[in-house]
Amino acid sequence: MTGQRLRDTDEAPIGRRVARWRARRRMTQQMLADRLGKSKSWVDKVERGVRALDRYSVIQEIAEVLRVDPAVLLDPRRPAPAAASGLDGVEAVRAALARYHRPAEPTASPDTVQRHVAHAWLTYQHAHYAQLLRALPALLDAAHGTPALLPPAYRLTASVLVKLGEADLAWLAADRAVAAAGDPARAAAAAIAVAEALRALGRDHLARTAALAAVDTTTDHGVRGTLLVQAAVAAAGGGDRRHADDLLGRAAALADRGTADDGPHHTEFNPTVVLLTRFLAALALGEHAEAVHRHEHAVRTDGWRRLPAEHRAAHLVDTARAYLQAGDLTAAGQALVDADRIAPAEVRCRPVARTLLAEIAPRDPAAADVARLAALVGLAR
Repeated sequence: MTGQRLRDTDEAPIGRRVARWRARRRMTQQMLADRLGKSKSWVDKVERGVRALDRYSVIQEIAEVLRVDPAVLLDPRRPAPAAASGLDGVEAVRAALARYHRPAEPTASPDTVQRHVAHAWLTYQHAHYAQLLRALPALLDAAHGTPALLPPAYRLTASVLVKLGEADLAWLAADRAVAAAGDPARAAAAAIAVAEALRALGRDHLARTAALAAVDTTTDHGVRGTLLVQAAVAAAGGGDRRHADDLLGRAAALADRGTADDGPHHTEFNPTVVLLTRFLAALALGEHAEAVHRHEHAVRTDGWRRLPAEHRAAHLVDTARAYLQAGDLTAAGQALVDADRIAPAEVRCRPVARTLLAEIAPRDPAAADVARLAALVGLAR
């Protein structure tokens, strides 16, 4: 009897699978409707099968909100890919963020905690997300005994959660980073995570406001520049081309005064980062040809090769989206293959990259490398 019920569920219409995943995410129909920009009636009709889901772009949007691969909604019998298993650590991070009562006495010396925080940032820059997720709960607990290290620990937590599609949880971690800052310099660095999380939540106006409010509260070159590029991308995401151009101009002028590749606040800011931000702004504004042009210029610079693996691979994932929207499937697939060679977790663990791969692979069957990558992450039929 149980086996029959499972088969019936697998063969259910896509609307019922949407309803099941919505329930798993503890979302009401109204919550799902709000995040999709639809009415509750629209969601209800989809789940009851009254309204057909026959456009991939709509299925993709629903999948992003439900934090699943579109392939799961389209074919629930597909086994869960092994590459996604590293995301199990998100629940342990969630539990760590829910712990308000920790031992009053430090569990490790400040020097030890500082070394662990520095190592965690290096792990992030190499895009070893599964390893980082395993380390974060203990790191957050230890950092509570060294208050000065709480902001970077929370900020790092927020950044990796944004990567993994957990924007709500990332916003909580970013807010904790600001609350724990203790001084304007640390608060300004923490505001970078706030802007990242708000952008991931689709709150571009709030992201821009948060970033700009912090710019003049610090003299740190890298923090100021990173806040400006965050604000620029947020402005572009809100369709404000003029403001985005102005902020990018300010960021470029700051970058030309000297580079700040990392530093005490773990920022990356240099002229190449500004070039990549111009690409992101063009992509956010829907200027796909311009975005492709910006990408092809930026990757020819010497600064491109000096960027951390995480940054280069993340950019290539965004580039795949630009090529896809420009209609160049071959280049889009190659960008994902290149990203996978640089930092596999950027493609195999991030929902946005897997969604892109799920859209590109079936439409470009001649690309052997893309097909192999799709098979590796469990998306090949």
